[in-house]
Amino acid sequence: MKVFGLIFSFILFLSGAAYAMPDRIVSLAPNITEILFALKLEKKIVGVTDYCDYPPDAKKKKSVGGMTTPSFEAIVMLKPDLVVLAEDGNQKLFEEKLRKKGIKTYVFRAKQLIDLPQEILNLGKIVGAEKPAHDLAYSINKVIEEIKAKKSLSSNKRALFIIWPSPLLVAGPNTAIDDALTLLGLKNIAANAKSRYPQYSIEEVIRSNPEIIFVGKGHTQMESLSKKLLDKLYRVDAVKNNRVYFVSDSLYRVGPRIVDGLRELSQYVR
Repeated sequence: MKVFGLIFSFILFLSGAAYAMPDRIVSLAPNITEILFALKLEKKIVGVTDYCDYPPDAKKKKSVGGMTTPSFEAIVMLKPDLVVLAEDGNQKLFEEKLRKKGIKTYVFRAKQLIDLPQEILNLGKIVGAEKPAHDLAYSINKVIEEIKAKKSLSSNKRALFIIWPSPLLVAGPNTAIDDALTLLGLKNIAANAKSRYPQYSIEEVIRSNPEIIFVGKGHTQMESLSKKLLDKLYRVDAVKNNRVYFVSDSLYRVGPRIVDGLRELSQYVR
């Protein structure tokens, strides 16, 4: 037994050497940065993108550029142990370039709400934060189940989530927003669009006649920016019945704040 114990300990030692936990992490997507902060790994984050603005302390981190055009040189200079990329936003060729340089990478693959808890668990293993990852995934699942239990309250009402008023961009299929609307028992009128964030015409919205309209926070003056659009939609049920709601950007990123977005929308569909 003693010999077996020594062998087992040696195997664990080798395993630990092969999968050393990273101390210097570069995040190439805002949702990944939010997750890393939620996992209490902020001290290990050495680089982020220009768009990583939440939590506020993320803006204090060294920027390596945009999501689609990060600076390879800036990342190399930071000497990261791990670069975390998002399948939804970062280019695969860039990941390959990093790996060829000998930099360890991990691709976060969650694009929709249903993928988030498991991907958080997967990332937690990679960065050595399995316990906080488990707690975070559990809390997200708990809210999802709570929302499911109240699903019938919305009676399959037609809904539209506006990303930007002019040109009119809305949330379509295979997005966390569409997942949220479905989870809430709403029928997204853009669910059958050909792209994830399609451009819609005024005529299309009037024809579909949503009963609830959500306008996401894309600008501090979103209400004034949306006034002309809503004036044109005066015949739509949502506008006629004062069921237009200006909400936060919590559902824009597949990350920890998605539960805040779910709770926020749920209060308007009762």
